[in-house]
Amino acid sequence: MATPLWTDAAGAPPPQAGAPPLPLPPSCSGARTRTSPHAPGSREEARPSGGRGRWALIGPRSRRRRRRTPRTNVSPQARPIQWERGGGGPAAVRCGAAVAWRGVWMCLLLGAAGVGKTLLVKRLQKLSSRDCRGDLGEPPPTLPTVGTNLTDIVAQRKITIRELGGCMGPIWSSYYGNCHSLLFMMDASNPTQLSASCVQLLGLLSSEQLAEASVLILFNKIDLPCYMTIEEIKSLIRLPDIIACAKQNITTLEISARKGTGLAKVLHWLQDEHRSNR
Repeated sequence: MATPLWTDAAGAPPPQAGAPPLPLPPSCSGARTRTSPHAPGSREEARPSGGRGRWALIGPRSRRRRRRTPRTNVSPQARPIQWERGGGGPAAVRCGAAVAWRGVWMCLLLGAAGVGKTLLVKRLQKLSSRDCRGDLGEPPPTLPTVGTNLTDIVAQRKITIRELGGCMGPIWSSYYGNCHSLLFMMDASNPTQLSASCVQLLGLLSSEQLAEASVLILFNKIDLPCYMTIEEIKSLIRLPDIIACAKQNITTLEISARKGTGLAKVLHWLQDEHRSNR
């Protein structure tokens, strides 16, 4: 006679096919039973195995254990807060893509890839430091920005500049919230990139979140021999018409982040905007 695959709690073999199921022993009162697909008329018994919500299956699946965990609906407000590293410190609270800044004067730095945004931020940071005596020295090495960089500039009070990579253009709008001022850079030595930069600028000026922000348009790389003057750029992209139709207060400036030309005016513009928006 073949050995049965399983036995019940009392050690008796399973009933034959067609026979009524055996009653549960008193020790298993309240346990749940179900029909087993392995043999006709056989049954599996789920018996409490100690611990709340844990059940052990006795039968062909005796090696399997199943744990039932209660489901809890966590509201979005109860999710853990992630602190973003950078110049904002614990004042920056990330909720998805939007960032709410508490007590920090935020300035966005936007522009196409390769216009010199990272070098500008490093130059402004050195220019605003106490150790700088007017000589910026050689330009520091930079890498293309993939994502976002936060830089603090001390100009009477702390100003946080958020630089967004040019490749992040489709999601720039996620960072418009609580933006007080905007720096938009263009490459004055690259006429082929000028039309794409103009399209990006029109998208920024048409955003409702930036309707009250002050905008400073920077034409960088005027130290190169092939650069275009500001008058040539204005005529190519019809900048006077753009400024006349925009809701923001727009200022233009020619700079050279490599040589340091015009960076003092950029720093003064940030200080004036910070003072007027206090």
